[in-house]
Amino acid sequence: MVDAQRTAVIEVNLHYDTYRSGDRLPLLVFLHGGGVSGWMWQEQVEYFRDYECIVPDLLGHGRSSKSHFSIHDCADELLALIEQYKDERQVTVIGFSLGAQVLVSMLSKSASLIDRAVIISASTSAMKFHRVVATMATWSLPLARNKAFARLQAKQLYISDQYFQDYYKETIAMPKTIFHQVMTENLSFSIPEGFEDTTCKMLVIIGEKEKALMKKSMTQLIECNDQCKGYVMPDVGHGVPLHSPTTFHQLMGKWMEEE
Repeated sequence: MVDAQRTAVIEVNLHYDTYRSGDRLPLLVFLHGGGVSGWMWQEQVEYFRDYECIVPDLLGHGRSSKSHFSIHDCADELLALIEQYKDERQVTVIGFSLGAQVLVSMLSKSASLIDRAVIISASTSAMKFHRVVATMATWSLPLARNKAFARLQAKQLYISDQYFQDYYKETIAMPKTIFHQVMTENLSFSIPEGFEDTTCKMLVIIGEKEKALMKKSMTQLIECNDQCKGYVMPDVGHGVPLHSPTTFHQLMGKWMEEE
C-alpha cells in the first residue's frame, strides 16, 4: 500500500492526504462520494503511483466531519487547495457521486485551473420537493445505522468486506444535521452557471445499471459543454470505481494518454 506523505488541514478543517513517489509529478485529485471518505480511493492511489495524488475528506465526512457540508464551500476550498499544489503542473480531478457534483461546481467557478476532469455518476437534475425527501431520509437514518442494513447498502455500492468497517464507522458517526445537509445538497443540485465556459477536457462516466436520472444528467452535462465525452460502463450500477477498479483504471489511463 502506498503511504500518505502528508496529512494537512486548511481553513475550514478540510483534511487531505498526499501520495507521491517523486518530484514534479502530474497531479491527480480524488473526490469521494457521500457517506464515505478518502479511503474509497486506495486502489486508485496504488495504481496511479506515477502521479502525485491528493485525497481529501470532503466537508462533513471522515476527518472533516466536524465541518458543515455544502457543495459550494467544498468547491471553494478544493480550488484553493489545488492553487497551492498546481505549480504549473497538469491537474486532473476525479469525482464520484457527491464528489462529482462538487467537481462540476469547481469547474463552473474556475474555467482553467483544472486541465482534465472525470465526472462519475453526478446527478444534475434537481429533484422536486427535495427538502421533504431529505427530511424523510434523515428520519430513516437509524435504519442505515443497523449493521445488517448497512451491509446491504455497502453491497449496492460495491464496497468490499475489506472496507466495510470504514464504511460502517462513518455511517454511524455522521450527525443527523450533516446527513440532512448532504441529502439536501445532493438532491437539489443542478449544473451551475459557468460550467459551459470551462475549457477543461472532461470524461463523464455512468454505470449501465444506474437510474434513468443519472443517464439524464449525463446527457445534460454533455449538451452543456462540448468538451465533455461520455462513457457508459457495462453491467455496473452506482459505484463505478469500486465495482471493477482494474477496468476503471484502464479506462481512465487510456483517456489521459489520448489527451
